[in-house]
Amino acid sequence: MKQLVILGAGTAGTMVANRMRSRLADDWTIAVVDPAEAHLYQPGLLFLPFGAHDESRMIRPRARTLDSSVRWYRAGVTAVDAQQRFVRLSDLTVLPYDLLVIATGSHTKPGDTPGLLGKEWHRTIHDFYTLDGAQALRDALAAFQGGRLVLNVVEMPIKCPVAPMEFLFLADEFFTRRGIRDKVELVYVTPLDAAFTKPTCNKVLSYLLDRKGIRVETEFNASEVDAIGRTLRSFDDRDIPYDLLVSVPTHGGASFVEASGLGNELGFVPTHPNSLRAKADDHIFVLGDATDLPSSKAGSVAHFQAEVLQNNLRRAIEGRSLDDGFDGHANCFIETGFGRALLIDFNYDTEPLPGLFPIPGIGPMTLLKESRINHWGKLAFRWLYWNALLPGRTLPVSTRMSMRGKVAIT
Repeated sequence: MKQLVILGAGTAGTMVANRMRSRLADDWTIAVVDPAEAHLYQPGLLFLPFGAHDESRMIRPRARTLDSSVRWYRAGVTAVDAQQRFVRLSDLTVLPYDLLVIATGSHTKPGDTPGLLGKEWHRTIHDFYTLDGAQALRDALAAFQGGRLVLNVVEMPIKCPVAPMEFLFLADEFFTRRGIRDKVELVYVTPLDAAFTKPTCNKVLSYLLDRKGIRVETEFNASEVDAIGRTLRSFDDRDIPYDLLVSVPTHGGASFVEASGLGNELGFVPTHPNSLRAKADDHIFVLGDATDLPSSKAGSVAHFQAEVLQNNLRRAIEGRSLDDGFDGHANCFIETGFGRALLIDFNYDTEPLPGLFPIPGIGPMTLLKESRINHWGKLAFRWLYWNALLPGRTLPVSTRMSMRGKVAIT
């Protein structure tokens, strides 16, 4: 028997495992490696700090999200031997593979910033990219009576690059509804030279930040946190005091990636941008947040990548040339507060464009424009996530960006 091994059972890994179950010949088996017993719906973390108490709807047992024909190894990965084609697991299992998919995502590393962890962690210093962090921040925001709330992105790239601004837009609504918005100063501190990396989208987001009275501090590269003095400090000696700090810590890939010589300095895997094959080895493919690609680290990207990857895995098995079909396509809902949201659609070469989505000229959702239907679209996405995306069903949305033709990067 031949074996396809998938490392990681998050959004990307689960989709590919379930898609490939009916696309491989009978002499192939699928194995998935992931130590976590439960699958977490990560987009829901954004809403927990603002009073949502639906954690039970965000979590499902891992065994329920994977097809019954997929063998799940509940263990961590300690190393990949690309030359001998096997994976060493934390329980000492040696798992051979014929093809390997790395889909171990990205993870926050708060310990990389001096002063971020310590006695004030989850007291006056918080995060919302983890379940524990979002729950602790919910309690902190409920008790917050005023002062300066600073949200700092320590370093790029991060999962869901628009989430920090979404947090601030929802914070503006949260404190307004509590009647204390005039007592709260909201500050967005980013290492970028603008609020967002895409210029056309940055204009819209900058306007919203200004309209909502959210101060933006750009090109701020955080060096340390003085937790006692409640000060965020940069490498160029700028200080930003805070009463409550919400941190988006440095993100990195899985530790085994770097240890196995497969990753860059952050632990992300160098990946061919259109075929999703690892640059280091022809028998390894990479998916989702684990890649080093300049595409957004978001669930929609993993979905678009999965459709290309399922074809390329079969092409690799059959000895055919790979499909360079992934163009960096991403679309993101951006909650702007008060029941409205933006929607952006872009890829490697094309900036977010105005228009209608998913069918150009028809919609029904608007691009680069706030609307209530976009907000409801984001809320409805959770149902699609559990019932269509994870099970591996194809959605009626083009893998390639449909607003304009493009030339793939090399």
